[in-house]
Amino acid sequence: MSTRSTTQHERIDPYLLKLGLVLVLGIVMSMLDTTIVNVALDTLGQDLDAGLATTQWVVTGYMLALAVVIPATGWLTDRYGAKRLFVLGVGLFTAGSGLCAAAWDVDSLITFRVVQGMAGALLMPVAQTILARAAGPERMGRVMTLVGVPALLAPILGPVAGGLIVDHLTWRWMFLINVPVGVASVLISLRRLPADPRPGQSGQRFDFGGLALLGPGLALLVYGLSGAGRAGTFDDAGVWGPMAGGALLVALFVGYAGARGERALIPLAYFRDRAFASAGTVGFMISISVFGVMLLLPLYYQQIQHDSALSAGLLLALQGLGTAVSMPVAGALADKVGPRRVVVTGMTLVALGTLVLTQVQAGVPSWAVAVALVVRGLGFGAAMMPAMAAGYRNLPASAAGHASSVLQIFSRVGGTIGAALMAVILAQAGDFGIALWYATAITAAGALGALLLPGGDTVPAHTQPKEQ
Repeated sequence: MSTRSTTQHERIDPYLLKLGLVLVLGIVMSMLDTTIVNVALDTLGQDLDAGLATTQWVVTGYMLALAVVIPATGWLTDRYGAKRLFVLGVGLFTAGSGLCAAAWDVDSLITFRVVQGMAGALLMPVAQTILARAAGPERMGRVMTLVGVPALLAPILGPVAGGLIVDHLTWRWMFLINVPVGVASVLISLRRLPADPRPGQSGQRFDFGGLALLGPGLALLVYGLSGAGRAGTFDDAGVWGPMAGGALLVALFVGYAGARGERALIPLAYFRDRAFASAGTVGFMISISVFGVMLLLPLYYQQIQHDSALSAGLLLALQGLGTAVSMPVAGALADKVGPRRVVVTGMTLVALGTLVLTQVQAGVPSWAVAVALVVRGLGFGAAMMPAMAAGYRNLPASAAGHASSVLQIFSRVGGTIGAALMAVILAQAGDFGIALWYATAITAAGALGALLLPGGDTVPAHTQPKEQ
């Protein structure tokens, strides 16, 4: 291996650092908007003269659009080029944000949120694809932290930002703040992102049959799970009906994709790689824990402790602090010693932090809750991006687009399941501690799944991506 390659193995060069910073602008917008609106639903209902059953579609519509579009991002990246697709996604998201800010009634706001969601679905998978192709397997853990920190921090800080805006400004500023950021991101991306090699030369036809099965299947699952969270039960026909339909469509897609092989919208052959399959499982479990506890703690402090939404949001920010501290260190360690030990340690920390939170109704001191949230954040930072990076480890560079789509599907659906599951358990048990015990058990299961990740830092020579 050349001296240049050896140096790259030891550190991230300025080019990769700048590339990650360029991508972060677009990513922050889309990830922040997954949770920033949650604290404003009551305000939206009053201002737009709509009930909660209608205003909740401002959140659900965004999530459904993400679920439908994400499966197509791998093919779109190969067909049109990562740079083109990223710039298009940021541009559409910015336009959708401006339209949301100008919405004249709840129906128009929901429609424009769908536009936002469709555009936002492109950003994280395409950004990960760009970085995966530029970094190669030997630097994947460190490079993924460049987008990983904002990807995990933005949903956690979303309620804080939303609370501040609703308390001191109009709700329209939740969307207006995206416009200057989006314009800057488009201009910088056009100038700084690498040109796409031979854009538009993919000879593979788009798998419309696969999208017709997987897109609606995921959307029905997300819709049913969202309904379970609101209803507090899985027994309602409006919940299990869509979920059953979604599960059937996903199952049909698996059979369909298996028959199509490499021509499928998402080739199932990737799951034969143990690292990739384990990365998806760990990401799924982490997302359940992140979004599940994010639902429970604010509810507890607002309903039981009678704190403000902003105070509850600031408490969750402690978790984000831990994540920001540990993630860069974890990425470097994963590149040196392999992801298994780093991710298992991270998941164990998350489980321990959640274990402390199970005693929240038993009178655990507030300082202990704060420490537990920091520990959870440290664990998330150590687990999430090293696990994601491991998913690309043994795949060729040409598979990065499809792999990013799959890992994002696992993460998004896991987050939806986490929020719905914790809401249902809380409604049935009436006890925050019991719901948090379930979150602890799920996280512990994720730690066991992480044992299947690669343990060393050696990447087989035949899997190394070719130099462009």
